[in-house]
Amino acid sequence: MGTVSGGVRRAVDVALEVPVVTSFTRIGADVRSRVEGWRVPAPGSLTGRSMVVTGGTSGIGRATAAALAGAGAHVVITGRDARRTNEVARVLSAETGGAVHAEHADMGDLDAVRDLAERLQARLDRLDVLVHNAGALTADRRVSPQGHELTVASQVYGPFLLTTLLLPLLERPERGRVLTVASGGMYAAGLEVEHLEMDERGYRGAEQYARAKRAQVTLNEMWAERYRARCGNDRVVFHAMHPGWADTPGVASSLPVFRRVVGPLLRTADQGADTLVWLAADDEALRSSGGFWLDRRRRSLHRLPTTARTDTAGRRDALWRLVVERGGAVDPTVTS
Repeated sequence: MGTVSGGVRRAVDVALEVPVVTSFTRIGADVRSRVEGWRVPAPGSLTGRSMVVTGGTSGIGRATAAALAGAGAHVVITGRDARRTNEVARVLSAETGGAVHAEHADMGDLDAVRDLAERLQARLDRLDVLVHNAGALTADRRVSPQGHELTVASQVYGPFLLTTLLLPLLERPERGRVLTVASGGMYAAGLEVEHLEMDERGYRGAEQYARAKRAQVTLNEMWAERYRARCGNDRVVFHAMHPGWADTPGVASSLPVFRRVVGPLLRTADQGADTLVWLAADDEALRSSGGFWLDRRRRSLHRLPTTARTDTAGRRDALWRLVVERGGAVDPTVTS
């Protein structure tokens, strides 16, 4: 496709963004990639960089790890099943010709997260990119080893703790990046603090997942603000993204009816991972911090006025305090 003006690209993007179906499905990815001329990182362009991808054994995580390793990055993937994680790392190394290593960790177990951080600190002398991708939607309520609802533990408390523990590694390169894989499902949820963890009575897995994803995106923006306020710079940048509706093993197992209905329109895992790979590799990600992205463009945190009204400064501060407390972390934005 020939050169398309910036005005035309923006107009096409807006037209796609208004209806969710065109924006979140492969329609949005196909049209935007053609109109905007997306390119993947070139082989060797990420040589010398170290990156960690949690939940890297399937779906978006695996596609991300493959793309980054194929561009020359040293990639560490994590997974709950040690044997499977080791095997995926071996296969990805063979397929990409890159260096992919495995670490076993359950992101919902805070003790395991601390152990993972210790091993990564011993393995790596720098960390350029930390990708928080681990987490699943479950129909029934499950509890973490520390007694927290498992969706929130694995997608909110665990990632927050790991980021806190790995900040020194992220500050060793000239610039570090922390990237969080959220979901368009968070648009349906307001910001919950007191009821962030749903109890057994009336538990709904999809709603709990949406609450956790809303918390992720809010914390991402708060990380950017508080890190900048403490350090006076954006040496480490923070971004969240959502992959659209992608056909992954997680969707197949947790949302089978949705998959049957929308199936032909679902994105591939590579399409879902594209913005994540771009944020990990492209200099554009270093020009701002705290963004929420879909298809290489920043997006609004809210589509509904009802959810926007819940996003107050008071609730944000309360969320931060809650996650520090329940995640067992030292507040990284408070100077000693």
